[in-house]
Amino acid sequence: METIKTIWLFLQDQLLGMKWLNTLLGDVLSAMGLDINSQLGGSVQFFIYDVIKITVLLCLLIFFISYIQSYFPPERSKKILGKFHGIKANILSALLGTVTPFCSCSSIPLFIGFTSAGLPLGVTFSFLISSPMVDLGSLVLLMSIFGVKIAIAYVLIGLVIAVVGGTLIEKMHMEKYVEDFVYHASNVDISSPALTKKERVQYAKEQVAETFKKVFPYILVGVGIGAIIHNWIPESWIETVLGSNNPLGVVLAALVGIPMYADIFGTIPVAEALLAKGAQLGTILTFMMAVTTLSLPSIIMLKKAVKPKLLTLFIVICTLGIIAVGYLFNLFHGFLI
Repeated sequence: METIKTIWLFLQDQLLGMKWLNTLLGDVLSAMGLDINSQLGGSVQFFIYDVIKITVLLCLLIFFISYIQSYFPPERSKKILGKFHGIKANILSALLGTVTPFCSCSSIPLFIGFTSAGLPLGVTFSFLISSPMVDLGSLVLLMSIFGVKIAIAYVLIGLVIAVVGGTLIEKMHMEKYVEDFVYHASNVDISSPALTKKERVQYAKEQVAETFKKVFPYILVGVGIGAIIHNWIPESWIETVLGSNNPLGVVLAALVGIPMYADIFGTIPVAEALLAKGAQLGTILTFMMAVTTLSLPSIIMLKKAVKPKLLTLFIVICTLGIIAVGYLFNLFHGFLI
């Protein structure tokens, strides 16, 4: 058992975490005359290391996820979801969200398509909550930084929020608060042609290129912020604002995260730096969930499709769920680290 644990930790650190790359970069930068123990040198090393690591993992993950996604085009997904009812449909919809777009803005057109196809509103909202919050990519990236237990717990709780949120909306019968154009949107049911393996590989490559262009600027910004936090902001400041001494740290993290716009790949380097500086785990995860699920641009887009009462309910459910998750993770922090 101890041998298996040792092997897994090695894979987690060296394969997923690419710690060998960090060591190599440190040696190269030192050989170039840069003091990596200084604030500037540490920032440069952190920036280059995280940009390369996240970019490599991002491209590999998008390729893998897109290849799987090629088997579940929107029309087929609608048919599969239409066969299930009740809580089973919500669970399946939330799981479907893990292999679909990486940000909330990209999820909204699919949400509209599913709703116009006649799927229950609660089921489509389970998808809308799950899609940006949890995906296979976030699972692997979180594993590379926080470890297996935290990554799995994050994804499972994110799915729970999606299922519970969608179920609550379903039980409250909010259909009349969806804009009319959504129900009357054209919904031509064209069966997707069977793709060859070569075509699926080509599709995955195209998705890598397209997603990389969208996501890379946020990676640069996120890693840049992470480098500043990691090497320039005193640890005592982070502990005071986001540490255990501030019971409102989770609420503050949610309020700060909501107006921002990024995806899971842009928030992870910031989370990594905050954790190293003494911020509580639950507070960090709350920030990540708020940024990816309740970004201001996605709320503006969703406002076009649903009326204020339903939009407000969606925001309240997600916010309360995210805050509850933060306090829950902080409570059980010792068991997960």
